[in-house]
Amino acid sequence: MIQGTTSDAGKSTLVAGLCRLARRAGVRVAPFKPQNMALNSAVTVDGGEIGRAQALQAVAAGVAPHTDFNPVLLKPTSDRGAQVIIHGKAHFNLDARAYHDYKPLAFEAVLASYARLRAGYDTVFVEGAGSPAEINLRDRDIANMGFAEAVDCPVVLVADIDRGGVFAHLTGTLACLSTSEQARVAGFIINRFRGDLSLLQPGLDWLEAQTGKPVLGVVPYLHGLTLDAEDMLPPQLHAATAAGVAEGRTLRVVVPVLPHISNHTDFDPLRSHPQVDFHYVRSGTPPPAADLIILPGSKNVQGDLAFLRAQGWEGVLQRHLRYGGKVMGICGGMQMLGREVADPHGVEGVPGSVAGFGWLDFATTLTREKTLKNVRGRLAWGDAEVAGYEIHMGETAGAALATPALQLATEAGERPDGARSADGQLLATYVHGLFDTPAACAALLAWAGLREAEPVDYPALREASLDRLADTLAEHLDLPRLLGAIR
Repeated sequence: MIQGTTSDAGKSTLVAGLCRLARRAGVRVAPFKPQNMALNSAVTVDGGEIGRAQALQAVAAGVAPHTDFNPVLLKPTSDRGAQVIIHGKAHFNLDARAYHDYKPLAFEAVLASYARLRAGYDTVFVEGAGSPAEINLRDRDIANMGFAEAVDCPVVLVADIDRGGVFAHLTGTLACLSTSEQARVAGFIINRFRGDLSLLQPGLDWLEAQTGKPVLGVVPYLHGLTLDAEDMLPPQLHAATAAGVAEGRTLRVVVPVLPHISNHTDFDPLRSHPQVDFHYVRSGTPPPAADLIILPGSKNVQGDLAFLRAQGWEGVLQRHLRYGGKVMGICGGMQMLGREVADPHGVEGVPGSVAGFGWLDFATTLTREKTLKNVRGRLAWGDAEVAGYEIHMGETAGAALATPALQLATEAGERPDGARSADGQLLATYVHGLFDTPAACAALLAWAGLREAEPVDYPALREASLDRLADTLAEHLDLPRLLGAIR
């Protein structure tokens, strides 16, 4: 089990790299995260939903994503509440106190999934959540040492040296653990190091002498990895290649950062595209002029609509359309473009309805049942193939759907998805992951105004990054000692 001294210490990336190394060695390997809290998710082969990081780790392991890889997923709907997903299916919304009381039942699901993975795979790499040193969360813990103790699993602690204070993080975390938990820690990994390793060595010697635990490796800072984020936005909100800007052949794409933005991995291919000048725009920041504005997915559509209006985005979008700009809405963003979003059952908050922006003639009613599908098809105005997934709680109806954005394959033929405006400026879809497919990405960028858009194979970039990550771990980790801790 890989646990971290902090969030974003590198647990997800490390597990992905270890899964790829095990796969290369011919080992049947599976990733596992008992409990994840994230708004980036993926649809599994068994029709459920798991955290995006576990789907990436499954790609690294060469296996299809399965709900057993992440049996408990929490999707925040507010600062104090979350949708609780067990074995891939949404059960209810709970506040933090109610979920704490529910944890013993959630742990039963965790242990059932773990038992199935142990029976079906040679090796399981487990990822912790946050930090095991969160004293206030130790009671009924199912995500870190509570799980490790229950299944007798060895633990490796990883810390991010780029943040500073790495020795305090490691020794402090260890000091917060019980005696049995301390004994369970097999060693440390220091992540994101840049500099002269010989200058770090005295600190490593001190750490080993102070704790009696070995340092199993120092992993260098890897720039430019193209890997799906677990939940956090990238630290650099603006992405553009120097070559593209210099040649003046870029398309500027702007995405507002919603308070409940979900599946922002939709935009990773655009951030990697040599012809795209990409901007995330946070609260209080004036948006730059754009060719294409994309409204992303949302876990609280009504709340995020209110946020956009309070931030002045309705006027920004109206002005953008008036001057010929393009607007795309994905999932929750699609729902915002219609006449109304109704939530009669309080699926995402207080029951009620709000007016959408009204630029496409349809209305959405949120439902208790969640749509979870992996889909394939084509863009409705051409033959460009698309592949992606649907994750939404809502049904949309209206005249605008008569001009769909996509035609998706079904056993009976095709079914339409989304909508396009008569003037060609607006495009709406429920399908996430459209930009991952090279042909669809190029066609959508051409629709947005980019001449001679290059096809970029994002899945190939991801595979290359996983291989580069695995090569780096093989070089900088003491793998015999690390793997020797696996029982």
